[in-house]
Amino acid sequence: MVSRMFRLETEVDKTRRDLLRSRLRATNTAASPVLAALRGTPAAREVPLHVWVSDAAGGLAGGLVGHTWATWLHVTYLWVDERHRGAGLGGRLLAEAERVAREERGCGAARLETWDFQAPEFYRKRGYEVVCVIPDYPPGITEYTLTKKL
Repeated sequence: MVSRMFRLETEVDKTRRDLLRSRLRATNTAASPVLAALRGTPAAREVPLHVWVSDAAGGLAGGLVGHTWATWLHVTYLWVDERHRGAGLGGRLLAEAERVAREERGCGAARLETWDFQAPEFYRKRGYEVVCVIPDYPPGITEYTLTKKL
């Protein structure tokens, strides 16, 4: 007989988070033939990708944080210090991340999310296309998901 006694918890605990993440990945991967085919290949690993640029004094002028997985580059953050905006650093950071993803990691596409007050036009000018728009996320702001073939 199956017990109907369960305890639901919402705490954030690193050990449980890691266990839950690994079980969800294993279960979801096993349920998909496409994802199961990735298992054991280099594309199955999520590999961090960080690109940064320093100013003449050695300070951080900008950076990009992302990762590659399943032949995709996912850009999580792209930032350029206000003092250095307009110098083309954002485009250079993005281009370098795309180059590494394509040439060194075999990626064929990139994705990212941005908000309407940030940089959707910046990405569109660099070949990204809007594939999803979520209005009012968070309230009063629109989120965009963009992709690009590399």
